Amino acid sequence: METGIARHGSPEALESRLHRGTNQSGMRDHNERLVLSLVRQHGSLAKSDIARMTGLSAQTVSVIMRELEEDKLLVRQAPLRGKIGQPSIPMALNPEGAFFIGLKIGRRSAELVLIDFLGNVRSMLQNSYRYPAPRETVAFVTEGIKKMRGELTPAQDKRIAGLGIAMPFELWNWADTAGAPRDVMDEWRHRDIRADIQAQCDFPVYLQNDATSACGAELVFGRGGAARDFVYFYIGAFAGGGIVLNGRLYGGPTGNAGALGSMPVPGPDGKPAQLIDVASIAMLEKALTAKGIDGSYLWSSPQEWGEIGAELDHWIASASRALAYAIVAASSVIDFEAAVIDGWMPVTIRRRLVDAIREAIAGIDAEGLKLPAVREGTVGIHARALGGASLPLSERFLIGSNTISRGT
Repeated sequence: METGIARHGSPEALESRLHRGTNQSGMRDHNERLVLSLVRQHGSLAKSDIARMTGLSAQTVSVIMRELEEDKLLVRQAPLRGKIGQPSIPMALNPEGAFFIGLKIGRRSAELVLIDFLGNVRSMLQNSYRYPAPRETVAFVTEGIKKMRGELTPAQDKRIAGLGIAMPFELWNWADTAGAPRDVMDEWRHRDIRADIQAQCDFPVYLQNDATSACGAELVFGRGGAARDFVYFYIGAFAGGGIVLNGRLYGGPTGNAGALGSMPVPGPDGKPAQLIDVASIAMLEKALTAKGIDGSYLWSSPQEWGEIGAELDHWIASASRALAYAIVAASSVIDFEAAVIDGWMPVTIRRRLVDAIREAIAGIDAEGLKLPAVREGTVGIHARALGGASLPLSERFLIGSNTISRGT
């Protein structure tokens, strides 16, 4: 059954919708979100294509696309002329249609990113630290947002549709591993960081687990193919991940589904250990520290680690074996099409890790299982920050939400 389409009115009305909160009345019409999702997935589509894909009437599709064009969310492309009939006019997303801010709060660094409606990065700021502190983080965000908004035109600034925070849940539980003072980390237990940042913003602020957010970035912005069911691993200071089912990010009732860092795997001594204690980059830094090597460059130079040597070889061997077991275990529950590996590491290291995972899986008894294709992620080191930015985009303009939390 087709849903009626309400007129949106003036540009001021659009601005009001962009800045409105997350209640049901603030959501765009289902059919409009469906059209925007399809155009994002395919790059550009004509009205006839959308009508065929959705089952909506040509008249309904025409009304939807005309209003999305009036709202400057869609733009016309060059006509495609066929042999007979009128030329087809594809419509594409307008990069200037909306803007989104993403914040990654990590255990060793914070990132703030501004993206347009296509996901292009317009601005990015980074702050490295030994451990995250709430007050300093809020100050970084306050100054960063002011700087980013100052670089936009007034018209662009009015189209900021939201900010998404990607951070580890229960960050205070990792004080010892992060090497942080417990009193500083305990501040996170009593601070509502989303509320602190919302108080400074005239657009809605969302919050999600960092690894799950990275998975959302792969889903929304990734270029890895059309897999609709995949398990995703992001290897940062700590290993984590997420799950995509039927083309949607699945967070579960509490937002903690896909907590892959807690998955039991064989440890280096053969005894059970959690994936986070084997495959995390913090384990590589620990090995370097034991050799008297300062591993801080792992966090400050993720594009290039230089020559590391035996410690890196050992970490890749241990991490790949643990990830291989995690992938096989996950496949015994859901027959994923793909297992995607991404992380805070150089592309060359990620490729080595993926190759080693494939080799390790070949040595595991997986009789009775259909194993997924193991492939590299396509978003890269900034997946968590971009995932944060994808939260308001998905919540407000696409079909299916990212199961967003609104507190810490």
